[in-house]
Amino acid sequence: MQPPSQQTASTPALSYAQMLERVRYDGAYPTRERAEEVTRAVLAALGRRLTGEERVELAARLPRQAAQIFTAQIPETDSLTGWFFIKDLAARTGGTLATTRWDAGSVLGVVAHLAGPSLLDRILAQLPSGYAILFGRAELVQAA
Repeated sequence: MQPPSQQTASTPALSYAQMLERVRYDGAYPTRERAEEVTRAVLAALGRRLTGEERVELAARLPRQAAQIFTAQIPETDSLTGWFFIKDLAARTGGTLATTRWDAGSVLGVVAHLAGPSLLDRILAQLPSGYAILFGRAELVQAA
């Protein structure tokens, strides 16, 4: 497995099956099917948020099936904070806010690993506040 910084568009760090197993393990899901359901929902939601070069680069680092789910979404023009991202995802999936937050963190933690630190920095710079924690990072804000 290559480190994220050495990946190319044709060599994702994980296969789709490996990605699902990682989500399953990190999220403590009982079945691969549940992990895949969560992964599909979260990747689609993220696909509605990211645009530009970061979207293209992230798609290139995801396994092919994950990239297809992610890029099948048309980015929306409204800007959702991390909290409203979770609320929107919960409404779309019928989950509670707590389980949806868990689901998002389980998938986006794996996405962060695949993206690598540099691309993740750029993704977080593009998104409104509240997303860093979903990717497993602390979000530092400047005191007013």
